[in-house]
Parts: sequence; structure tokens; C-alpha cells
Amino acid sequence: MDEWLDKDVRWLKGVGEKRAALLQSLGIVTVFDLLKHYPRTYEDRTRTFDIARAPAGEPCCVVAELVTPVRQIRLRRGLVLFRFKAADQTGSVEVTLYNRAHLAAGLSQGCRYLFYGRLDGKGKRRSMSAPKIEPVTEGTEPGGIVPVYPLCAGLTQTIMKKVMSAALVLCENGISDPLPPALRKRYRLCGLHFALANIHRPSSFEALESARRRLVFEELFIFSLALSRLKRRNRGRTGAPMRRDVSMEPFFGALPFAFTGAQRRAFDEIIGDMRGETPMSRLLQGDVGCGKTVVAAGAAYFAVKNGWQAAFMAPTEILAAQHYDALAPLLSRLGITCALLTGRLSERDKSALWQRVAAGDVDVCIGTHALVQDGLEFSRLGLAVTDEQHRFGVGQRAALCGKGDNPHVLVMSATPIPRTLALILYGDLDISVIDELPPGRQRVETYLVEEDMRERVYAFIEKELAAGRQAYIVCPLIEEGEGSMDGVKSARESARELAGRFRAYRPALLHGQMTPELKEAAMRAFYEGTSRLLVSTTIVEVGVNVQNATVMMIENAERFGLSQLHQLRGRVGRGGHKSYCFLMSDTRSPRSRERLSVLCETDDGFKISERDLALRGPGDFFGFRQSGRLDRRLTALMTDVGVFAEAAGAAAELLKADPELCAPEHRLLKAAADALTEPDPQRHAVFN
Repeated sequence: MDEWLDKDVRWLKGVGEKRAALLQSLGIVTVFDLLKHYPRTYEDRTRTFDIARAPAGEPCCVVAELVTPVRQIRLRRGLVLFRFKAADQTGSVEVTLYNRAHLAAGLSQGCRYLFYGRLDGKGKRRSMSAPKIEPVTEGTEPGGIVPVYPLCAGLTQTIMKKVMSAALVLCENGISDPLPPALRKRYRLCGLHFALANIHRPSSFEALESARRRLVFEELFIFSLALSRLKRRNRGRTGAPMRRDVSMEPFFGALPFAFTGAQRRAFDEIIGDMRGETPMSRLLQGDVGCGKTVVAAGAAYFAVKNGWQAAFMAPTEILAAQHYDALAPLLSRLGITCALLTGRLSERDKSALWQRVAAGDVDVCIGTHALVQDGLEFSRLGLAVTDEQHRFGVGQRAALCGKGDNPHVLVMSATPIPRTLALILYGDLDISVIDELPPGRQRVETYLVEEDMRERVYAFIEKELAAGRQAYIVCPLIEEGEGSMDGVKSARESARELAGRFRAYRPALLHGQMTPELKEAAMRAFYEGTSRLLVSTTIVEVGVNVQNATVMMIENAERFGLSQLHQLRGRVGRGGHKSYCFLMSDTRSPRSRERLSVLCETDDGFKISERDLALRGPGDFFGFRQSGRLDRRLTALMTDVGVFAEAAGAAAELLKADPELCAPEHRLLKAAADALTEPDPQRHAVFN
């Protein structure tokens, strides 16, 4: 059924080997993947303005006639401007294009065009940089609701739209809907075919909203089914019972500090679970620097003193090494053997370590996803810890637990999430919160600055670097041409611009399209201090703990959610030096400036997350979080927290009536829910 969904994208018209490789870099391998590649935003070209009355600084449409020839201006190698004027009955606009020779060549004086972009200035003489341009001819309707897709270098919006159209044509022949008709009717949900057609090609804003609501509901509904079934499965008897008479005094005595009240409360909840008859399944949530890792170390100590092993899984080799460097000296003083397992180990060293773990000679094994590889066996795994949980899926967590007999599970997240969302996102877990920072933790001074302050910020960074400190510059894009408008900084562009000015500090570049080896090398160079300036995308959000870093500069800050900005800011202020965060933004949107001002007013992650939820909706939280296989591509679709609660409630009600999802109409739902919690889930079980 629907076998075409699993076909390689090369099967589609217009997709050859080269485009298939580009699509694969976006995670698109099959037709199904393509249909799930949702637009990140939409351009409203349904409404046009006169030039004189168009709003300043906000994307909008004007229809005007090209009234001057197109002039070419070569500024330097690699940068060519094209300028011309267009006019309507109310005024004129000077348009500037950057390196768009093909587009400029197709423009004709005396013809009318639709221009979509931001207009600067007021009155009859305006300017516009890098607008989208469509010809206006008699009998055609320009504009509409235009999807904007996440792209990579080599792909354009035009190419993506053509390829998507080819996939949507296939849907017209029918596509199986995993949501039963009765459920769709009860919750006022459109069918899957309508939803896919209107999320990619909206016929109206009403149809777009209907499609969005349906797709979000489906994803969260299936996700809630999976977590509820997982929680029920995990509530059997634990295979790692813990005694109550193990003293924790040696552990606390070895610490150079006392637990805060919040740390002690969370620790008591964890130990209380581990002493129970059912396996612990708990989320330890807290802000950056609150001391989650040492609480997890206490849990590992408790497990080992009960005769069990502990596994500690981190998302990157750098973070795993940092945990090992911090925990091994502490635990070794207490007679506990630690080992580090990452992909950097040679086959010989890895085999030797596997043998030690299987023999029970390693008490605590710290590592990356290498911990879930086939072949690694634990002697007596009693506690499985995952750090930065949003970087792992439920399947990987289940794979780690599969190394033992119903071990206790502790997952940690440094991203404060409002409890409303946490209960859904981590529906199979109990929640502990550390909402108190240790004494002496410094506040990171945060400033909202505009482009005219750039040189002063650069000079400040230079001063900090000269004093021996380190700095980050984070950009929203990897490189130019990712579907952005002019003025949005890319990491590659910034790295090129700064290479000369900061040459003495050996700036490094880090982004998600680099090979794992190059990423690891860049992070390690910064971690070890051989590079003092790291230009990066949000890949540094977690996993780099450099206590010497004192400056975080974030380009186009208005393009990030508050919670993500707070995570990025948490990369600095981790040592004893005064630290600073600069939010670079020229946005004129009052709402965007209100959002960014929240970061300048507070460093309380929980307050920030609540404010983010109120201002932006829940989509932001899922833009960088992949609990289970909750699709991060839904980011732009999630705006209403009510849909979350509704989907979770519907899942609970369905499971009450059909706990095993045995009814024929629930076959597709069962396959989809089971796929989420398998260590290696089927890609498209919803449709199999």
C-alpha cells in the first residue's frame, strides 16, 4: 500500500543524481521524506501596497513598472550589484539585486512586476534590497501564499517547488490516512491528502491553518500513543533492585561543595525511584550550570555501590570527554572504575574495552551513541543516563536500556521547558526540576545591538581575545543562498570576513554540513584553546564547555527563539571571568524587539521558556528537539498549545478503549507508534 512513498526521490521527474545528493543533505531520501519537508515559513503575496503607503521594514508586495534600465555595478571580485527604478502612481522605489545576473537579464524596462521584500524609507522615494520578483502580465494572478523551504547550497526555492509538485501529483491518486474517519470527524481534522496539498500549496490561509492543525495533531497524537505504551511497558518489575542501606556520605564528603536545595530534592527523588520495585524513568531538567551532572554522578555511585554498572551517554565526543574528565577523578577516589567509549577508539582498544565492560571490570562507562552498538554487552547494567536528551530519540534510549534487564533510566536536559509541554514531550517520564543555580554563578550581561554598533562589538571581542579569553559568533545560516533575504548572516560568509581581522586568534568554522571528523576537529581546537574564536551555526547550542569563553555574539538574533538564544548564551559565563552576550538585530518589528528584550532582562531559563511559549507558541521548542522521532520539521507548523493537549488527551482516550491498538482501523496507528520506540524504527511505518 502506497509503495511509492518509499521510492527514492530519484524516481521523481526532475531529480537526477546531483539533486538527489543535495536533497539527501537535507535528510530527504524518499518521496515520503520530501512530502514531510515542510515549509519553514510562508510569504504573503496575496495583498499588494502602493509604494508610498507600503509599511517600512516589513515584508510586503508592491506592483510597479520598471522605469529605468538595469545598471550593473561591480564592487569587488565576487560581488556585483544590479540597480534600477520601478514606479507606480504613488512613487518610486530603487531596487538593488546582489549577484543576480540571470534575474537582472530577464527584466525589461516598461514591464510591470510584483516585488516582494522590505521597503526602506518613507513617502514617494523608497528603496528595496534583494526582493523576490514576478512578472505581471494580463490574465495572470501574481502573488498568493508562497512556501519558503529550508534549503542547502545548490538548491533553490524554484527547484524545491518543482520537485515538490511532482510528489504532490502522486498524492492525487490516493494516500492511506493513519487517522480513522471517526477520530478525524470528532476533532475536526481534514484528510491527509488535503493536508499535504495545502501545507505545500495553500489555496487560502484557512486551508493552510486546517492543514497545519491536522499534521501537528497527527504527529503529536502518534507520539503520545508511543510514549504511553512505552511507559506502560516500562512499569514492570525492574531487573536492577537497589538496597536502601547504601550510605551516600562518602560521595557527598568527596565533593568540594554542598548540594543546593534543588539538587538535593532532585537527588532524593531519583534515589527514591531507584529503591522502588519498578524501573525509574525520570527526566532531570534544569538550566545551564545548575549542577545536573553531579546529581547524575551521585545516582551512578548509588547504583555501583549496589553492585550494578552505569552507562552515561552524551551526544558528542567532546561532551562525552568533558563528562569523563569531570567524573572519573571524583568517582575513582571513591573506588569506582570509569571508562570512555567513543568512535575515536581504534578497533583494538574498543574490543579491549568491550571485554572489560562485559566482564564487569568497568563500573561506569561514559560515551557517545557508541554505547548502543551491537556487540557491546554489560555485565550488570543497572542505570542508563542520557545527557542532552533532545539530541537522542526514544529509540536510542530504548537501545541503551536494552543493554540491561529493565535498568533504571535517567535522562537530562539543559533546556528549561514549560511543564505544559514537558508532560507531553516526555510523557513516559517522571520529572525532576533543578530550579536553583549554585552560589557564585555569574550573570551573563546581555545587550541588544544594531548594525551600527558592529564595529564596537568587534573591538570589544578583540579586546577580550587579546586578554586571553575566547569568543563565539553564531549565525542562523550555513551559507548564502539558503532561501534567505539579503542581510541574513551566514557562518561561511562571516568566517571569510573575519579571517583577516582575527587572524592572530585562529578563527575556526563549525556547521552541520561538515564531516564528523572536521566538526570534531573544530570543536576540539576551540575546546583546547588553539582556536580562540569559533564562528558557528547553532550546532554549538550544546556540547562545548569552554570555561575561558566570555563573549557570545549572535547574528540576526530575531530569527531564533528565546529558548534557543538562552541555550546559546549558556555557552559563556561558565568560568570565573565576566561574560557578555550581544544580540545583533536590525529588526523593526515591535514584537521581535519585545521578545529579544526578555533575554536582556532575565537569565532565568524557566521564565524565558514561559515567555517564549506566550510570544511564539510551542513550535520553537520543537525546532531543535527530537524526543523520540518527533519530527523537528514541524517547527513552523506548531503555534497552538491547545493542539498539544488535545492530541495527548485523544491518545489517552483511545488507549483506554483499545490498549494494544488491535482494532483493524488502528493498524496504521499501531505500526507508527511502535516504530517510534524501536531502536531502529521503520522509516515509514505509518504507511506500511
